[in-house]
Amino acid sequence: QVQLVESGGGLVQPGGSLRLSCAASGSIFSINAMGWYRQAPGKQRELVAAVTNGGRTDYADSVAGRFTISRDNAKNTVCLQMNSLKPEDTAVYYCMLGIYFSSGYRPVNWGQGTQVTVSS
Repeated sequence: QVQLVESGGGLVQPGGSLRLSCAASGSIFSINAMGWYRQAPGKQRELVAAVTNGGRTDYADSVAGRFTISRDNAKNTVCLQMNSLKPEDTAVYYCMLGIYFSSGYRPVNWGQGTQVTVSS
């Protein structure tokens, strides 16, 4: 059974920074990607950033240049450094374990979610 443990959410002012972390454990041998999705109230869950075992990274257009995803394959951890945060970044952020295909990412496991609120 796969377990994902997230940390690092919270309240931050516009322009501030937060760092999210996620540690995976369990049977993850078939997984080749980790990343973060987010879901704001009334909106669909969307990909924020993801990284494959081979180091490929993908970002949503709305966060490119502000967010940076990093991964430690040996420790099965993934982090999301979020800078220059905007109110529209407010959402519940979910860690994801999944599979990368040429057509995109297919999530297989989810974390419990961590709230990020950007407000003055």
